[in-house]
Parts: sequence; structure tokens; C-alpha cells
Amino acid sequence: MTKTQRLMELVQLLRCHRYPVTAQHLAEQLSISVRTVYRDIICLQQQGVAIEGSAGLGYLLKSDGHLPPLMFSRHEIDALALGLDWVSRHTDAELKSAAQHALAKIYAVLPEHLSHALDHQSLLVATRGEVLFETHLPEIRKAIHTRNKIILRYKDLKEATSTRVIWPVVLGYFDRVRLLCGWCELRQDFRNFRVDRIEEIQASDEVYPGTRFQLLKRWKDYHQLREQNGYREA
Repeated sequence: MTKTQRLMELVQLLRCHRYPVTAQHLAEQLSISVRTVYRDIICLQQQGVAIEGSAGLGYLLKSDGHLPPLMFSRHEIDALALGLDWVSRHTDAELKSAAQHALAKIYAVLPEHLSHALDHQSLLVATRGEVLFETHLPEIRKAIHTRNKIILRYKDLKEATSTRVIWPVVLGYFDRVRLLCGWCELRQDFRNFRVDRIEEIQASDEVYPGTRFQLLKRWKDYHQLREQNGYREA
């Protein structure tokens, strides 16, 4: 690996981290010495790349506007194409259209040898053997982004129907079901709801308190605590 390639790989590693990462970790990922990482960081900083931090504390990339955009590797193209193909085949019309537009944008900036690879993918997603229930998904995603509470009329697995006010936080895409996760005002706890068992959904004008990120952190902490206590989802 040349020094130029190593510097580009270092920038890419820093791009992947939202929080400071140690020189030791960077050295292990690049199979180089920690001392070389220190030298490369200084070199990048001298070229105008905004890297903050210091030895012993870690480094964080604040801006790489002085560098040209990094091109996708062949493996990254495979991952993007496979993921977008899955979205096109296993989600609702709104996300399917978004995936197709995203793929077109990626295709437009690729050099010829990579666009050729995108045209002739060998990694394929199986088509669905049945039409999955996709109603309500756009409304749920919108409510997640805008922090609006939603009102559900829901029929559980015992065929009992109830009305719930939910603070939506996560929409899980599984092979055969879509799962809405959120804070349930009735139960005063986080609950999961199968989207195909939602009989009616209505977005409320009321937003839940706090930010979406705070609610998402509470949900993650909730599940982490349950796992630590030995609980597993049925």
C-alpha cells in the first residue's frame, strides 16, 4: 500500500466514526504502527483536513472538505446494490421509489468499470413468495421523523382489539412481518406491534416530549437491560 492509499484509507476509517477513535485502533485496522498513524494524522492536518484530538485521547474527523470524495470500492458497490435491491423488493412503494432514485444517483458518479459491475450484479435478492402487508408504513415512518404520536386500533394475537396511543421510535423489517416499536401510553412501557395487525392508524397533532434521539436511546437502554437480565424476545 502506498502512502497516498494509506492516507485515504485512514480518512475513510475516521469517516466511519462519529466519536474519537484511538491511534491504536486505527493502527490495528490499517496494519501499521501507532507511530505511523501519528505521522499520517499530522500529514493530513497539514493538508487542511480538519482532524481534532491528540495522542492518548483519540482522533475525530470534523471535516474533509479539502479532499475529493472517496470512490466506492467493488465490495462497497456490492453492499449498496444488494441493500437497495432488498429495499426495492421488500418494502412499500414510497421506499421502493427512494431506493431506485438512490441507485440512479450512485450509478451517475461511478467510473465505467464500476458502473459495469453495477449493471451485472451477481448478488441477488430473492423475490417474495407472497405479497406482504405494507399498509401504514409511510404514515409510521413520517410519524417517527416528525415525533408525532400515533393512535392505533390494534388486534393482538388473541384477537382482542384495543386502542393505543404510541410514541413511535423504530420500524423493524423482518422476513415476514413489519414491527412497530414505541412507547405505549396505556402500558407506560415500550411495546411492539405487528403492522399487519393494525386495523386503523391516525397521526396525532401532538408530539411526544423530548427528542427522537432521546426516545431512541431510552428504547436501546431498555432492550439492553432486558438482555442483561436474560430476557429474550419470543
